[in-house]
Amino acid sequence: MNISFIAVIVIVVLLILYIIGIFNTFVVLKNRYLNAFAQIEVQLKRRYDLIPNLVETAKAYLKHERETLELVVKARNQAVQTLENAKTNQAEPQHIEALGKAEQNLQSALGRLNVVVEAYPELKANENMIKLHEEIATTENRVAFARQAFNDSVMSYNTYRQSFPQNVFATSFGHAKDAVLLEFQDSAAMQNAPKISF
Repeated sequence: MNISFIAVIVIVVLLILYIIGIFNTFVVLKNRYLNAFAQIEVQLKRRYDLIPNLVETAKAYLKHERETLELVVKARNQAVQTLENAKTNQAEPQHIEALGKAEQNLQSALGRLNVVVEAYPELKANENMIKLHEEIATTENRVAFARQAFNDSVMSYNTYRQSFPQNVFATSFGHAKDAVLLEFQDSAAMQNAPKISF
């Protein structure tokens, strides 16, 4: 056998192994951001499950504030549906963006509820309301951490996908689009847990 032929075979094998490495890294990075989204989903569902309890606790005190309570319930239900759409269509940027908008609407509705609750001192002192406030605040922190982890994973995936030579292989390996960051319309306000004080 000719040395140059052996060298060509070695180079081809190394090139194939390098391309396999690129493919496997795409798979790892995509699975990381999908898993990170699953963590956001868990935390958001936890929050969505707390909101009906919050509304039920407030309902007895806020008989004249039905519109506010209905707004919170409606925003919660829209956020739940948007989360389901985003979960099944993570590759589509509009679904992740819609989730960000739905979360902003929910935050706004909860803020409005907070303003109403301020007028009812007996509700603010209610033990169930205090516990719900603590749980919601803890959940908000978890959502923030999960969102940051998701966005970090998305950024790693996108950076790898856009880098050379991976960008040459990205489309043929089924990674034609960048993943989308989960951002909220008012990102600065969303950095803090909602101000729900009872």
